[in-house]
Amino acid sequence: MSVLLIAGSPSTPSRSTALLDAVGERLARRHARIERLAIRELPAQALLLADWNHPAIVNAIAKVAEARVVVVATPVYKAAYSGVLKVFLDLLSQNALKGKTVLPLATGGSPHHMLALDYALRPVLQSLAARHILPGVYASESQIALTPENAYQVHPDLAERLNEATEVLATEGLKLPATHGFEPVPFSRVRCSV
Repeated sequence: MSVLLIAGSPSTPSRSTALLDAVGERLARRHARIERLAIRELPAQALLLADWNHPAIVNAIAKVAEARVVVVATPVYKAAYSGVLKVFLDLLSQNALKGKTVLPLATGGSPHHMLALDYALRPVLQSLAARHILPGVYASESQIALTPENAYQVHPDLAERLNEATEVLATEGLKLPATHGFEPVPFSRVRCSV
C-alpha cells in the first residue's frame, strides 16, 4: 500500500471526509494505491478501552504501518481535532508515522479555526515521528457545499488548493513525476557547448 486515507469524522457524510475523498480521487488519477480507514467504523469499546488485541484495531494499526503516505482528515470542534481521531492516534506507537509523509486536512464552521491544524493536530503527528508533515489544507463550511443529491461539492478555490497539496504529496511523498512544469533532467543528459 502507498497511501492511507484516515477519516477522523464521527459522522457520515461529512465535509472532512469529502475533503479526504477529493484528495483520494486526485491521487487515484495518478495511479497511487489507496487504502481507507474510517475511524467511526472501528468498534467504539475497543477504541475507548485501548484493546490492542481486537482484530479491527490490529488491522487499523497495520494499515498505518504499511502506508508510505498518510492523509488525515478531521472536523474541528472547539479549536481541536475530533475526539475519535484523538482516541485512535493515542493507540499508535511513538514511531507509528516514522518515515512517512503526512498531509493533514481539516474542516470547520469558520476560518477562525484554521490554526487547529498547526496548533492541535501537527504536534501530535510530529510526536508520532512523521518524517515530513506537509502544509495542511483547511476548509470552512462555505467552501464545501451540500448538493440536493446529498453529496458535497468542493468550491473551485478549495479545489485548486487541493490540487496543489496533492501534487506536493505525490512528488515528495510518493516520488511520482510532476504533472506540470518541466520534466526533471538527469545530470547524465545535460549537454554543454562552449
